[in-house]
Amino acid sequence: MKSINLKNYKILVTAGSTWVAIDTVRVITNIFKGKIGLTIAETAASLGADVTLLLGPSLDISKYENAKNLKILRFKYFNELDELMQKQLRENKFDAVIHSAAVSDFKVSKEFNGKIKSDKGSVILELVPTKKIVDYIKKVSQDTFLVKFKLEVGITDDELLVVANKSIKQSSADLIVANIYNPSSSDHEAYLVDKAGNTVKVLGRENIANGVLCKIYEGK
Repeated sequence: MKSINLKNYKILVTAGSTWVAIDTVRVITNIFKGKIGLTIAETAASLGADVTLLLGPSLDISKYENAKNLKILRFKYFNELDELMQKQLRENKFDAVIHSAAVSDFKVSKEFNGKIKSDKGSVILELVPTKKIVDYIKKVSQDTFLVKFKLEVGITDDELLVVANKSIKQSSADLIVANIYNPSSSDHEAYLVDKAGNTVKVLGRENIANGVLCKIYEGK
């Protein structure tokens, strides 16, 4: 990684899973814990950036609570992340937003009151799309360098890059981190694709974090 100094940069990072309620005690969520987002936030802070991290319920972050340049705001539910994002964009001018959280794409059309009884028999849940948080970021903050994440399953690398180039335009993002879910691999492999279509393949959480931050530094 080339030497960069992010002093005076103000960066917002989202990380971790989100919940959507089924009833008062049950939720729909996903398997992702937010490690890559936390790595990016920690690295940016170590390079001098003023970092705000919106972090889901998946990780123990006690060792980071007093980290220099790093403020952590926790959320659990999709609506909480949405409200935090809107509040942060209203109240701050960020040089970059790195939206790596594994946001719920669906919610139940009608949340049950109380707890669904186990003797109820079969229960049918109708799922409807949630709004795309990443799609309103540039509309609210046009000058912010937006980094979007895109995960796909069961496709080829060539197909992934087609999806990535379409997705970056959809959100008016400046950079997209695209990868294919591979549960059998301990390494994180991803493509960094900018809005001009330039593509770099990177391996490992630290290298992904460094690559993203270098792109932000070059882009601002």
